[in-house]
Order: sequence, then structure tokens, then C-alpha cells
Amino acid sequence: MSPIKLYTFSLSGHAHRVQLALSLLNQPVELIEMDLLGGQHKRPEFLALNPFGQVPVIDDNGLVLADSNAILVYLARRYGNADWLPTDAAGEAAVQRWLSVAAGLVAFGPAAARLVTVFGAGFRPEEVIARAHGLLKVMDAELAGRPFLIGARPSIADIANYSYIAHAPEGNVSLADYPNVRAWLARIEALPGFVPMAVTAAGLRAA
Repeated sequence: MSPIKLYTFSLSGHAHRVQLALSLLNQPVELIEMDLLGGQHKRPEFLALNPFGQVPVIDDNGLVLADSNAILVYLARRYGNADWLPTDAAGEAAVQRWLSVAAGLVAFGPAAARLVTVFGAGFRPEEVIARAHGLLKVMDAELAGRPFLIGARPSIADIANYSYIAHAPEGNVSLADYPNVRAWLARIEALPGFVPMAVTAAGLRAA
């Protein structure tokens, strides 16, 4: 079996989710860095892999799959165990809830705020920052009672939400008022196989 090919972009939290999952699952990977700023993801050869023209995409020995959360589900089922994606109805639903948060409130909160400062996106900063803090308040309250998002052990729910929460300060979203969130981030970063995402000097992290 050849290493899994991961079409990625080092500043994409969506792509980092997949890289992190592969590393935590101890799966060999070949990183293929895409020139998003140069439009490489919109060229025909990449659109043949993902017609939406977005990273990440994986090629697992001929199985091509796009969408970060879909890829996390695949990797957990293919290479993980029931800790990463529970097989019971309640546990699987708990993970799905947080995958929906990652695709919704995270994407339109801390991720959008970071898009403003790092890439000059046209979102209204005060709106997306406020949305991010609303999310963080809920996350902090829920993490008061458990070490990871769905319980005692990490799952793909944590992987899906980690990257953009950890990098929220780049979008001028402070984590200072959320001790449980900060402790959760530290627990993920302490996992064997953890790999960080590239940091930018933007927002609260500006030099």
C-alpha cells in the first residue's frame, strides 16, 4: 500500500484536520501542497478530483475523497477504532453534532474571522468575532464536565474543531476567557502523533 496522498494547503484549517487525523492514526501520508493563491485548485486536473475546487482531497490508493469532515469519517472507520468514531447510535450522533458545529458555527465564526485578517476576506469582523465568542462560551461550558468534546477520549469531533479554534487569535478572537477550551486544546496537542498547523502573524498574533 502506498502512502495516502493528501492535497493540502498549509494555511487551511480544513486541510490540517485531515493531516492531523492521519498523523494521530499513524498513517503514512504524501503531502501535495496546492498553490491556492495561484489558482491551482481551479485547474481541470484538480477539478477532476474535486469538482468544488477545494482542499483537502485524499487519494487512498485509488479511492478519492473530498470534504474534510467526510474524510475524517472515512479515516476513522477505515483506520481507527470506536473511540475515534463510535458505533453506537448515541455516540455517533454526538460526533455528528460536533461535525455540524465545525461545518457551521466554526466555519462562520473563528474561521471566518481568520479569513479576514490572513486573506483579506470581506466578512464583517465584528459580526464573525461575536459569533466566534458565542460558540466559545458554549464550548467552554460543555468542556467543564469532560476532557474531550464527546467524553473521556478524543474523537474526530475534536479533530474537526481543533484547528480553527486553536488559531482563533489570528482572527482577533481571544481565548483568554475560556480556560476549559484552552485546556482542551492543550490535551489535543499532547496526543501522540500531534502535528501543528502553520501559524501566521495575524490578528492578536501580529508581531
